Amino acid sequence: MSPNRDFLDKLADSITHAHTLEQLVRPLLELLQAVTGLESTYLTTIDDGAGVQHVLFARNSRRLQIPEGLSVPWEGTLCKRALEEECAYTDDVASRWSDSDAARALGIATYASTPVRTGDGALYGTLCAASDERTPLAAGAPKVLQMFSQLIAQQVDRERTLQALRHANDLLARSALTDTTTQLPNRRALMEEMHRRRAAHASDGEVLVAAFVDLDGFKAINDRYGHDVGDRFLSAIAGRLQGALRLDGFVARLGGDEFVALSSVRREAAAEATASMQARLLAATIGAFDLDGVRIDYAGPSIGVVAAESADADPLALLARADQAMYEVKRRRKAARPH
Repeated sequence: MSPNRDFLDKLADSITHAHTLEQLVRPLLELLQAVTGLESTYLTTIDDGAGVQHVLFARNSRRLQIPEGLSVPWEGTLCKRALEEECAYTDDVASRWSDSDAARALGIATYASTPVRTGDGALYGTLCAASDERTPLAAGAPKVLQMFSQLIAQQVDRERTLQALRHANDLLARSALTDTTTQLPNRRALMEEMHRRRAAHASDGEVLVAAFVDLDGFKAINDRYGHDVGDRFLSAIAGRLQGALRLDGFVARLGGDEFVALSSVRREAAAEATASMQARLLAATIGAFDLDGVRIDYAGPSIGVVAAESADADPLALLARADQAMYEVKRRRKAARPH
């Protein structure tokens, strides 16, 4: 077969405008029908570990129907036999593979295929063409099959590379917003969340409540048990703070031994909500902590809780008031200790 201008133009168009594997494969299957003269063309994927072959995309133009989405055991398929026997084409499937129940059930008489191998040499799947009639294959058709297989493999590699890059970018973005010790959101993430909630609450009738948590006695824990135990204690505190909040709650590590917890409540319930939040956070963080063989009986942190007011346009203003409320609690707790 010598490609004509229409074929080359259509091929170039399919490659140029394809942003996904499907956008590339659909027109290639149509072109493959024209090149091979076979009525069904399809791309499969192979999960060798699970022993399954899956028809990913298919194009059927006449009687023979290769179902898109079909999954079959890889062992014994025409594609596997063709690979093992290095038989890329036959127009007498019934004689060559007379024991193939799948070929007999589908009515395949003529079959052509080529493997699709990614850049690392792994078998991704097969590109196939078939008919229920004995049909001779045009002289250049095997080369076209191989060319299309290479184009598909390149697209698969591109998509995998893009997926890996997106994943790496997501990890970087998350790490930029995550405290490495506790895996809580960090100060930057806290600021973003406060801005987001304040903007939403401007129209939904809710108010932002912020709790400033300072771990009294944390330096003594670090000095006595070491920084490893101190880090485990911070992580344990983080878990307890999260567990004490409602579903919409948000906890971040501000830095050092300071944490901030957020909640959104109806404006009319703000006073009750601040008292309730302070009580729940304190109850959750008082008591025994078993840290891999080290037991710490903790008297609890100082916690200041405030609800946003109209003057708190900047989240830093709300945090400053919560911080001030926390220091009032710390002062009262210190004054109440026996001298």
